[in-house]
Amino acid sequence: MSLKSKMPLQVWILTLAAFAIGTAEFVIAGILTQVAESLNISEGQAGHLITAYALAIVIGGPILTLWLARYRKRVVLIGLMALFVVSNLITAFSADYTTLMISRVMAGLTQGPFYGIGAVVATRLVAKNMEGQAVGQMFAGLTLANVLGVPGGAWIGNIFGWNATFIVVAALGAIATAAIAIAIPPQGAEEPKSVRSQIGAFRNPQLLASLLITTLGWVGFMTFYGYIAPIAEQVAGFERASLTWILVIVGLGLVLGNTLGGKTADKNLSASLIGWPLAMSAALIVVGLVASQPYLFVAASFVFGVVSFANVPPMQMRVMKHGGDAPELAATANISAFNIANALGGIIGGVVVDSAWGPGYIPFAAIIVPSIGLLFIIWQEWKSPSVSVAA
Repeated sequence: MSLKSKMPLQVWILTLAAFAIGTAEFVIAGILTQVAESLNISEGQAGHLITAYALAIVIGGPILTLWLARYRKRVVLIGLMALFVVSNLITAFSADYTTLMISRVMAGLTQGPFYGIGAVVATRLVAKNMEGQAVGQMFAGLTLANVLGVPGGAWIGNIFGWNATFIVVAALGAIATAAIAIAIPPQGAEEPKSVRSQIGAFRNPQLLASLLITTLGWVGFMTFYGYIAPIAEQVAGFERASLTWILVIVGLGLVLGNTLGGKTADKNLSASLIGWPLAMSAALIVVGLVASQPYLFVAASFVFGVVSFANVPPMQMRVMKHGGDAPELAATANISAFNIANALGGIIGGVVVDSAWGPGYIPFAAIIVPSIGLLFIIWQEWKSPSVSVAA
């Protein structure tokens, strides 16, 4: 029993898998211009790879999670990671846009189920009073993907070509797959709740409102972050090699923002739900105004990283608060909501970057949908305030 008083190695293995998956999702932002040039497509078309991946998560997450819940979780995790590895190898050796798009969809289908089922496995590996920490530890891999994986992938891509980036991602996935097979003990499948009872949770209008808050409020993140490469190169005037350290700085902002958002959400959820989207919109305006000044652009992008990711904990907490008898399905649906926003952001950014306006106008376009979301949040919180929850 004393073994469960510390975070076991198996949870760190799940963190590694989450890191590999998160890197695969977001690394396209750091190599977007390379992919476009290599395949002779526009940057907007390359950005559609973000949209396709996100939509695969949106569709595949809830459906596959419900279906796979009946099977042994360890076997499911191994199978999902094996598909992830194969998908990224196909990506790495894609010679045309269609094959690349299909491989991205395949990789995206693995993400939602892995995070949902992996979180359950993580809680079973620790004592009851450490379940939250175990899930947090696993999802730290996603945050680290933005700090290390994305800039590291951009660095590898700049030296060896973007294809090498996905070979490394596949290798990380393969290591995680082998480690799961060796170290994580078999776990039996539970009898899942009826689909009707789980779907019944969505009769709660506040749960639906929470999911809409996530979607509207998060669109601005990927609209800007997904196209940070062309903005940095074409507007701020950085060399492509500089993108690595720019992404590291922005990634550190994401980590800091995730921490701040969690603390403020515990203190006052309503204020966090309103304050952080407002701060993100303000940061985007500043980014747009100083984009032609290289180091002011980097500083403003760091601030954007902080205030954008500070939205994640409050949005997640509101969904879980209104999840009723199906918190797992609600949480999975919120992952889908985040990725609907990622898909919309990819579309909006792609339209702007390929238009006569060009990448310099992306930060301003990024505030449009979150501004609508902010009005919706204020209305919902006025109707049904999300008060802070005492532990």
